[in-house]
Amino acid sequence: MPLKHLFVGTAMLALLAGCASGPTDQGAGGYEPTEVNYQGSLPCRNCDGIALDVTLMGDETQAPEERTFTLNATYRNHPQNPPAENYAGNWETLTGTPSNPDATVYELTPDGEGQTYYFLRIDPQTLELIDPERRRFENSELLRLQRQ
Repeated sequence: MPLKHLFVGTAMLALLAGCASGPTDQGAGGYEPTEVNYQGSLPCRNCDGIALDVTLMGDETQAPEERTFTLNATYRNHPQNPPAENYAGNWETLTGTPSNPDATVYELTPDGEGQTYYFLRIDPQTLELIDPERRRFENSELLRLQRQ
């Protein structure tokens, strides 16, 4: 199952089931990556997890087209052994979530084919995958990446 289908499916389940959490969003404050790498493992129904590696390059003083990212996902011990997925594109900083108007959210838009990803900045060391409506998922601690 491609990563984008997993994220879309997860987002749809959260929207349909009302799984977004309450007003515990964090992440306020200015943060300007120059080249920052985050890694973590996302849950996977059919495997031992999806190893996710996200690198943000550039900073907010640059034009949006100069701020780039890479996102690499590898399925661990998946019975169908799908290939790694690699995306690259541009990122933007957004402010606010439904429960925290001061939260910092990174919007990663892949070049060409692929969905847009949203990560809430929990603190300078932690990003959390959130849904396209900028809401946190239930069990959100399972969707966190740590700065390397």
